[in-house]
Amino acid sequence: MDTATFRISVNRKAHIVEAAPATPLLYVLRDILELNGPRFGCGLAQCGACMVLMDGNAVPSCNIPVQAVTEAEITTLEGLAPDADTLHPVQKAFAEEQAAQCGYCLNGAIISAVALLRNNPKPNDEEIRNGMQRVLCRCGTQARMIRAIKKVEL
Repeated sequence: MDTATFRISVNRKAHIVEAAPATPLLYVLRDILELNGPRFGCGLAQCGACMVLMDGNAVPSCNIPVQAVTEAEITTLEGLAPDADTLHPVQKAFAEEQAAQCGYCLNGAIISAVALLRNNPKPNDEEIRNGMQRVLCRCGTQARMIRAIKKVEL
């Protein structure tokens, strides 16, 4: 497969990457930029493990080709907080509420919660459930996630 050079913005930094145009953004993030927040889950954009913020909206990165994000601002779990020594308020609330068990869905849950709270700072339980519906959690920590999201003030 032929490769091309792409300029992408990830976590407020410009990156030049070489990849085939159809390479999923997830592979670029993990394999080239070595960011481990987004994870491979299903590869079908149905589980939420690979979620990133693209221009502030939570999207699955497993089915978005790198050629489609050259004009977008991508934020991964690693880029939510202003610096490496702090946590984003959603990350802090999830830790306080112990809203993770195995942790596999955690990236998608936090990314989805950040997007939800940016659009709706005081969601009710139903709005939270709707905002989190793209995240598949099999450990059963959804009630803790809801508590964590409700306590965040952005």
